[in-house]
Amino acid sequence: MSNRTWLFTSESVSEGHPDKVCDRISDEILDAYLRADPDNVRVGCETLTTTNHVTVAGEVRGPNEVRQHVEEIARQAIKDIGYDQEGFSWKTCAVNNLLHAQSTDIAMGVDEGDKGEEGAGDQGIMFGYACNETDELMPAPIQFSHRILRLMAEDRKAGKTPGFGPDSKSQVTLRYENGKPVGVDTVLVSTQHTQDLSTDDVRKLVEPYIRRAFPSNWEVPADKIIVNPTGQFIIGGPDGDAGLTGRKIIVDTYGGAALHGGGAFSGKDPTKVDRSAAYAARYLAKNVVAAGLADKCQIQLAYAIGVPEPVAVYVDTLGTGRVDEDKLGTTLREMVRLTPRGIRDHLDLLKPIYARTAAYGHFGREPDSEGGFSWEKTDLADELARTFGARAAE
Repeated sequence: MSNRTWLFTSESVSEGHPDKVCDRISDEILDAYLRADPDNVRVGCETLTTTNHVTVAGEVRGPNEVRQHVEEIARQAIKDIGYDQEGFSWKTCAVNNLLHAQSTDIAMGVDEGDKGEEGAGDQGIMFGYACNETDELMPAPIQFSHRILRLMAEDRKAGKTPGFGPDSKSQVTLRYENGKPVGVDTVLVSTQHTQDLSTDDVRKLVEPYIRRAFPSNWEVPADKIIVNPTGQFIIGGPDGDAGLTGRKIIVDTYGGAALHGGGAFSGKDPTKVDRSAAYAARYLAKNVVAAGLADKCQIQLAYAIGVPEPVAVYVDTLGTGRVDEDKLGTTLREMVRLTPRGIRDHLDLLKPIYARTAAYGHFGREPDSEGGFSWEKTDLADELARTFGARAAE
C-alpha cells in the first residue's frame, strides 16, 4: 500500500453555478433571520432557480418582517454574484416566496427542554475530515479546485476580467505517491464568457489562474490543461440549467476524499445537525491532525431527532494515527459538548456568518474577525498534544 501510486480528482463550482446561486440565496435569508433575532430563529430554507425565476420555500420561525424582505434579499444576492443577463437578471427575474411557519411537531422535539438542552433538528450521520496534504489540512485536489475559481471570481468582480461570466467549474486531478500528492496530472476549467471571446481567447485568460493556484514548484503541463472543451459557454447560470439548494454537497466538503452523511448545509440554522455537527466533526478532526496525532482523521457523529446527545461518535485515523482511537474519541467528547447547543456555543454559530460559506467550500477557509469559519480554528491542538504526549504541528 505504501508504494502505491494513483490519480485522484475533485471538482469545484463557482458562486455563479445555478446550484450555488440557490445556496447563496438560502444562506442570505438565514443570515437575515440571525441578524433580526438570533436566539429565537429556526430556518430551513430551500431555493430553486431557472430562467428568470427564483422560488424560495421552506419553514422558518422568527420575525415576520424578514419574510417580507425575501425578494429584496434574493435580488441583492444575485446582483452580488453578477447576473444581469437576458435570461437571468437580478433586476427582472420573478421571485416567488413560499416560506411558511415551522411545523409544531418539529418544534416540540427540538426546542430547549428542562435541562437547558435542545434536541437535534433531525436524525442523521455527519462526517468531518482533515489531512496534512495542504496547509489548510484539506485534501489537495478540492483545495486547488476551489482556489482556481476564487482567483477568477475575485478578478471578475473587481473588473479585471470583464470577459468572464459568473458561471464556472473546475476539476483537478493530482498524482499521488506513497499516499501524498506529488504533482498535477490534469486541470479542467469551464467558464462562462462574453460572446466576443473565442475559445483560444478564453484559454489565454484562464491559464494564468490555474498556474497561480498551485505551489510554485509544481509544474502544470500545458497539454494537460483543458479549457471549455465543448467550445463556447455564453449561456450560463440558471438560464442554462436549473439550480437547487444543497445539490453540491461534495463540492462543499472534501471533494470525495472523505465520507459524507448525505445532508446539505445551506439554508439551515445551527439547530440542524446536518450543518452544525458537520462543522463540529471537521473542527475536531482538524485539531487532531494539527496536534500531530494523525496524518488523517475522519470523525462520524450520529443523532436522533429531538435527542441532544449524539447516539454515537466514531474516530478513524485511517491507519495514520499515533494514539489509541477509542481514548481519542473519549477525550474529544470531554473537550467539546456535542449537543446542538454545545456545538453552537463552542463555535459561536448564532451569527450571520453563513452567506460566505455558500461557495468555494465550507472547509479549508480562514476564520474571520466576525466569527465566520470558527470551525477552522485549531485551538484544541496544543491541549490534545499535551494530553497524548505528542508534538503539536508547527
